[in-house]
Parts: sequence; structure tokens; C-alpha cells
Amino acid sequence: MGCEEAPRFRGDAVGRHVVDAVENLVALWFAAVEDVTPRLPARQVRALRIVRRRPELNLTALAEQLDIGLPTASRMCDRLEAAGLLQRNVQPDDRREVRLVVTADGRRYLTDVTERLSAYVTTAFGGLPPGQRTMLEEILRAFHEVEAPRDTRPGRETPADR
Repeated sequence: MGCEEAPRFRGDAVGRHVVDAVENLVALWFAAVEDVTPRLPARQVRALRIVRRRPELNLTALAEQLDIGLPTASRMCDRLEAAGLLQRNVQPDDRREVRLVVTADGRRYLTDVTERLSAYVTTAFGGLPPGQRTMLEEILRAFHEVEAPRDTRPGRETPADR
């Protein structure tokens, strides 16, 4: 028998449309990141965003969030610290505990990326009719409010699984 393709279901079409849209949004995100100084790799920008959202984070937790090794996370934090975007704070009650903090320059950097991305997305969606823009906004808000999706890749364990 030849290679036969399984019939496509409506869910497949929706998934493919979402993937196409996400690819376009990722391109806008990369453009926003590239337009901000200093230029940082995407993983470093993501690390800053994670630390900003979770100020109690330590290096081990950041490594887990990024799914990278501890030495890699440490080197990344070294570079962010050297750029003045991140600071490591030794906790007075437990000197082995080092918390990560986004500096004022780091917060300005992330704000700049977010503002540029927002402008790019606004321009990209500007061609939609008002009703579709409203619907898209509602869908995106609902998607954002949904519990974070689990990592469904084979063999992957999420913090919720531990």
C-alpha cells in the first residue's frame, strides 16, 4: 500500500491555523527583541520575564522553568548580571539561598520589548474589521487566563507531575 494520509479533522485545521498565527506572532516578538538594546538571545529575554513574574525565584527554579541545566542557567545569569539587567541577592537568613531579581534597567528593557511588540501586533491586527478584532481580543484573553498547558511532549515531566 502507498502512503495514505489520515483524514483531517476540524481540530487539525484549528490547530494548524493557530500554529500559523503563533509563527507570525513569534516573528513579531523576535523583531521587537532585536530592536531593543542590548540585543539578547530569546532565552535570556525569557529568563528575565520569568524572574520578573516570580521574584522568589532562585537559580535552580529558573533552570527548571527554562528546562536547562544549572551550569547553563548560571552562565546565563552571569551574562544578564554583567549587562546590568539581573541581580543575585544572597538571603541573610540562609546564605546558600540566592534569589534572582530583575534590576531597574532590566525592567526598562522588558518594558521596551513589550511596548515594541504591542505596537507591532497592533499594526498587524489593524487590518481586521472591528468585530473580528474584538473577537480575537476575547479569545486571546480567555486563552491567557486558562491554566498553563502541560508539556505533552513524550517523556516530559512537568512540575505538576512531580
